[in-house]
Amino acid sequence: MLGDAVSGDGAGRRALILVENLSVPFDRRVWQECTTLRDAGWEVHVICPRGEKRDTEPEAVIDGVRIHRYPLRAATGGPAGYLREYGSALWHTARLARKVGPVDVVHACNPPDLLFLPALWLKRRGARFVFDQHDLVPELYLSRFDRGEDLLYRAVCALERRTYRAADIVLATNESYRDVAVRRGGRRPEDVFVVRSAPQIERFRPVPPEPELKRGKPHLLCYLGVMGPQDGVDYALRALAKLRDEVGRTDWHAVFVGAGDAFDAMVELSRRLGLSEQVQFTGRIPDADLVRYLSTADVCLSPDPRNPLNDVSTMNKVLEYMAMGRPIVSFDLKEARVSAGDAAVYAPANDEAQFAKLIGLLLDDPEKRARMGEIGQERISGPLSWRNSQASLLAAYAAACRDHPPVSASDPVRTGKRPRH
Repeated sequence: MLGDAVSGDGAGRRALILVENLSVPFDRRVWQECTTLRDAGWEVHVICPRGEKRDTEPEAVIDGVRIHRYPLRAATGGPAGYLREYGSALWHTARLARKVGPVDVVHACNPPDLLFLPALWLKRRGARFVFDQHDLVPELYLSRFDRGEDLLYRAVCALERRTYRAADIVLATNESYRDVAVRRGGRRPEDVFVVRSAPQIERFRPVPPEPELKRGKPHLLCYLGVMGPQDGVDYALRALAKLRDEVGRTDWHAVFVGAGDAFDAMVELSRRLGLSEQVQFTGRIPDADLVRYLSTADVCLSPDPRNPLNDVSTMNKVLEYMAMGRPIVSFDLKEARVSAGDAAVYAPANDEAQFAKLIGLLLDDPEKRARMGEIGQERISGPLSWRNSQASLLAAYAAACRDHPPVSASDPVRTGKRPRH
């Protein structure tokens, strides 16, 4: 179907997708890519870490996709912890790649920018290398660790350059990332394909609102997403304190859904700000409960502060709010505007007081909230739909495999060298 319509290159071909920072199918973007390739006729394998509470089996075949998982302890204790984590991940990835055997495409997803090492090994044996750039790791380093352009920053820049240089094709999540691949990575524009992340519509179907989730208040505010140092949950909490203290509003309950490195610190910050009675932290919850909260929410929060990474990154939470038809308050970030358009209102970058005021204005204007929700759903079902990303992904694979005949799982491992006569 998709293979014939878009690329014609899926039948008989094998793809190996490498992921280090999330398990699969928990990584939604990677899973959508897997199923798109499968539907186009590809035999798809994935190598990734095991999850803690889900995706725990070492081997699984899910909907025709074969997943090979390895044990991995997340980094603790600074740079030494990351060296242990990444060293273990690379060893397991190489071990499992040998088990998978010959492939037509090795598709490596960052972070970290280290998976070019096993990709190069496979490339020398005949595979084509597709680099799927989920994050700009140099910007991630600057935004997360606040250490400036030190030795480690220069090291991550060097690893990014090596990854760009090794790749045959680059996948970018938006036009800002594509510009970086061309400008900083030196890639030809025709070798960089924008494959936008998009929510799974079947996962985000509104249900009737449940007023009891508002805990006796007229309004519900909702945050969905990771809670790491760069994700802005602290900005949201301080904005809510200003909404109470400076705007003078207590007619709301707020729920924060998700987990991450900063979860405990954010719960403590909420307590220090005197918000414990009005702010609820759920941790990670089942999809059915997530949909209940989003269906009941009056306003959704995207408090990612402006920094080198966030300004040019597409936030999954924004797309998911839009899929649910929820109005959004965001800081004024370049890619937030590209994604949400008029489905969001924008506070000046990192201005918590203005963020609070915009929440209050939306709470007072149900008609505007409804219009914003409709705009978001129209954008998700139109220009930001996964259908468009599917076409771009398959075009990228077709470009990668052009003039390269399919391998077979029973083929000997190819060296990429011409035989001697």
